[in-house]
Amino acid sequence: MGDVPQVLDFVLQARAELFPKLHDAGMPDDLARFASIYLQGEGRFLIARNGGEIVAAIGYLPYDGRFPQLDYQGRKTVEVVRLFVAPEFRRFGLAGQLYRALEAMAQADGVEVMYLHTHPFLPGAIEFWVRQGFEVVDVEADPVWRTAHMQQFL
Repeated sequence: MGDVPQVLDFVLQARAELFPKLHDAGMPDDLARFASIYLQGEGRFLIARNGGEIVAAIGYLPYDGRFPQLDYQGRKTVEVVRLFVAPEFRRFGLAGQLYRALEAMAQADGVEVMYLHTHPFLPGAIEFWVRQGFEVVDVEADPVWRTAHMQQFL
């Protein structure tokens, strides 16, 4: 993927719009190490274009076990990350198509569990993931983020 700078611009802009509280948090580690994680490592990353413009993105990377309430030991688990669709391309099924393509890659890679977390303040996010086959397995009590942890066994 020779267009990594374009991908990073798209993802960082979408992230800033959806999560303004993270504005000063700096570059996320997976994006700072994009090539080593998504291109040369065990992660995968997909984009959709309209003409030459990136209009959607999604990826997965190996799950790092950072949430102690989740136990995936002994199972090849990945974390779905960075699903963003440009506003003018939403509600046409693009996110679902991208996820299904990512899921097919995961199955080909021998992944057993797809994990993700999302937040109820993102309109329709939890419902979208339930439609893709995920189930909510934990919701954190934090009053700001109320992180919903979700999983799907492949």
